[in-house]
Amino acid sequence: MIDGPPGRFGDALGKAVLKRVGRLASQFQEQTPLGADVLEGDEEYLVVFDAPGVEARDVDVTVDEDGVRVRIDRFRDFHEGFETVMAGRGLSLHGHADLPGDADLEEGEARAELNADGTLFVFVPKAERVSVEVEAPSEAEDVDVA
Repeated sequence: MIDGPPGRFGDALGKAVLKRVGRLASQFQEQTPLGADVLEGDEEYLVVFDAPGVEARDVDVTVDEDGVRVRIDRFRDFHEGFETVMAGRGLSLHGHADLPGDADLEEGEARAELNADGTLFVFVPKAERVSVEVEAPSEAEDVDVA
């Protein structure tokens, strides 16, 4: 038998269950990579990640031969007069996007913008195209095909 006012055990059990569910939801979100859209413009690529509830200081962006990698470490704000019953948002998030072969991966060339709507834009320039003129031979040559 449980001592105490009726409902007290139920309330405690409910809070414990919600905390566990919230923790699992948070862990799932942290283990699931952020999705990304890769868009192509005339001179650069735009990679778009969702980054809700983030400030610029919480974002780390890396552009290299593996593509664009994003790591986000966000924090939960304290709300006076409220207690966290279920903390279900992941705090440490990550994402990756592959880039096309003509992306310019020179250090310092890419730039990122965090937008008020909770999206992160990563701009990666395209490498400059080099024109190569091919001269045709004066006579056609036979080529052996194996």
